[in-house]
Parts: sequence; C-alpha cells; structure tokens
Amino acid sequence: MAIASDVLVVGGGLAGATAALAAAREGADVRLVSHKQSTLSQASGLVDVLGYVPHTRAEADDDPTATPTAGRTGIRDRPDPEGPLVDPFAAVDRLPEGHPYRLVGVDALRAGLELFDDAVDGYRGGHTDRNALVPTFGGTVKPTARYPESVAAGLASDARPMLVVGFRSLTDFDARQVAARLEATGVPFPVAGVEVAFPAAFRDDAAVTRVARALDRDEAIDGTPARRALAAAVEPHLDAVEGGAARVGFPAFLGDDAAPTVRAELADHLGADVFEIPMGPPSLPGLRVEDRLYAALEDAGVRYETGNPVVGRELADGTDGGDGASGRVDALLVDRTGTEVPYAAEAVVLATGGLVGKGIHSDREGVREPVLGCHVPHPAERYEWYVDDALGDQPYARFGVDTDDRLRPLDADGAVQFPNVRVAGATLGGADVAREKSASGVSLATGLVAGREAAAEVSR
Repeated sequence: MAIASDVLVVGGGLAGATAALAAAREGADVRLVSHKQSTLSQASGLVDVLGYVPHTRAEADDDPTATPTAGRTGIRDRPDPEGPLVDPFAAVDRLPEGHPYRLVGVDALRAGLELFDDAVDGYRGGHTDRNALVPTFGGTVKPTARYPESVAAGLASDARPMLVVGFRSLTDFDARQVAARLEATGVPFPVAGVEVAFPAAFRDDAAVTRVARALDRDEAIDGTPARRALAAAVEPHLDAVEGGAARVGFPAFLGDDAAPTVRAELADHLGADVFEIPMGPPSLPGLRVEDRLYAALEDAGVRYETGNPVVGRELADGTDGGDGASGRVDALLVDRTGTEVPYAAEAVVLATGGLVGKGIHSDREGVREPVLGCHVPHPAERYEWYVDDALGDQPYARFGVDTDDRLRPLDADGAVQFPNVRVAGATLGGADVAREKSASGVSLATGLVAGREAAAEVSR
C-alpha cells in the first residue's frame, strides 16, 4: 500500500526544506524524504545570494586582455569575475538568461529570504539590500546577504582592530594565516593572529563539537570553568594587534545550544566583542540552521525521514517508462530496508543537489539526473565540459536540469517532461553557484517557487 501525501519533496538540504515549508504554508500535506543527512551540517551557515557576476566566455572572446586557455577547447576566459557586489539584487538582470534567478525573478528571491528570516531566528542582514563582507577561515571575505549574529562583530566593514585566535590542536584553522590573508585583501583595520594551547585537557584530535559542548556546559578544565579558562588563554594576546583588540574572532565552535551566552561571557571576560569565523565541516553554524529550519518544518506539520533512497518511479500509465520517459509521476519507490515502498503524491519536488551532492551524475556515458531521469543538457564531446583554467568559466559547473519558468523539467526537445514535478536548488542547471557565491539564494528562491507551485498543482 502506498504512503500518500499531497506533495513529496526529495532532498533535505536548504532547497528541499524551503520547498517543503513553502508548500506546507500553502496548505498542502507535505512529506520530505532524503537519502543522506542534510548537507546543512557541512555549510558555513552564511546565506550567500550573489557575490560575483562571472564574465561569460563570449565576453572573454571580445576582451583582448583575456587569457587563452591551453586546453583542447580553445576557449578564451577571464578568471576573475566581477565583484564583490554591493547590491546583489541589482545584478540579477546581468546573469545569463537560463540562470535560476532569471527564471523565477527577483521577487521570488526576496520572498525566499523572507521565508528564511521567519523560520530561522538569530540572523542579520534583512534590513538592507547590501551584501555584508564576512571573514572566513581561509582568510577571505565572503559577500553574504544574511549572516548569524555570532559573526556580526567580525564584519570587514568594521574598522576596529581585530585579533584572530587559533588553537594548536586545531590544525585546520591557522589564525596567523587568516590574519595575513585578511591584511593582504586590504581590510580597513589592523589584524593579528595568535595560537593558544586551550583546551589542554582535551586530546589533540578532539572534535570541535566536543569543545562546543564543554563551553555550552561550562565544564571545569583543570579546576577552571571552560569559558573562564578560554578567556585566560587569550587575554595575554589582546595587545598583539596594533591599538589592542577591540574584537576577537574564534573558530566557529563557541557553544551550540548556549552559544549566545558563551560569546557574551567571553566578551565580558576579555573586554572585547567576540565573534565566530565560519569553518568547514562539521559546521556548528550550519547545524544551528538545520536545527531551526527543521523545527519550523515540524511546526508546519511536515513529515520527514532520512536514510531511505529513492530507487524508482511509477508513471501515470502504470509503468516506470524507461529511459527518456515523460508523463505524470504518480509515485516514487523508496527503499526501506530492502523493500521498495511506493510514496504517492499529487506533486513532486526534486531537490537532490548537483554534481557535488550526487543529485546529478556524470560518467563516460554522459550526464544524467538519477532519481527521475530528468534530461540534463550537456555537450556530447567530453572535452567541452571543462576548460583547463581551474579558476575559469567551467561549463560543467552549470550542468543540471533545464526547466521552464514554473520549474517543470524539460526534455531534450524543450517540452515539459514531468508536468507534476518541480526542480529546485543545485539540481537546476544554469548557475555556477560556487563562483557566483549564490548557492543559498538559488536554493531559497527556487525552493520557495517549487514548493508553492507544487501546492498549486494539488488544487488543480
């Protein structure tokens, strides 16, 4: 017997969660299934909308200063995109026509951000259209439209002296290198980096989540509460930066459940504002977003499950249709401990990720979307998938499902392939989100439209 719902969302990342929440708020009965744990735990926790506009290859061909690539494609390319952008919304109309933002429009982007603001508390940036520049663990500054309160004191627009603190046991975060790279970018403040021995009581390979829990609980370390012990380790270094540190940046593990309290106590002990610098996975800011977003899903009545992959489909004609099929999708087959269980729905949202997230597969045979078999446009010649310049305009970065402006997938002839399916997030083609710094915004804008469209499909 099929497990039925109005809307079935496949994928548990930001796009999938946004689509599920948007559909539920339109009154639909929504179920979300995800094969893997949400990718939010690996994300920085920053909400990037559009930080850079890459130069197209056509623009590069017309530019005599562009560098020819050495590859077999013979394409000329300019490696440096335009940015960081001050106003991301104003630049949307300069993106290529097939870009997801051009499909759904700026209003959808704004609405997606409003949904995020409502669902996830503790974020700033909604008061302005301007990007903020947030320091990262690589020593760069990232243009972002929404950022957690935990990073607010570290914005690059702030001219106060900054001290960056690292830990000898945390080899992935080099505070001196972060400070040197920030200085090289021309930030308008003095900055220095130091390393301290805290937490000496932990193993050298202690996970950042272990340190966060210790700070949450203010555990005793050699008889001293953890927060006081951390402040004592940093205090002697406050004068390492010219003028004395008015703000102190730490890797992003300053607590989890009690993070605001941890930062406030450290700031009080140090006499300086305290902020977090986003890191790679496991990302506590990302985990915090996940917790708040999934709490919003529960409040909206969305049912969700993880760990069960979609392994097949049933079309309206009672078959799976085979390769290249089209038609209405009646159900998806989900593998639950070796048994294929049909999940029936009036509408489906596909938000399984891109090439990195395995929502789009590629091999020597071509590029494909594996869950439904949606068509993925790509050159037949594999040498045309890339250019040799690693920082250049890589065609493969834009591979994904092509859709109409209602986010319905299109087949090879440009006709709607599955009329009751909507596609969202990185599964869509047309955007190089890593180069543009647009991943979160694309997920929010298209997730919102896909969710609303799916809910509307139910009432048709």
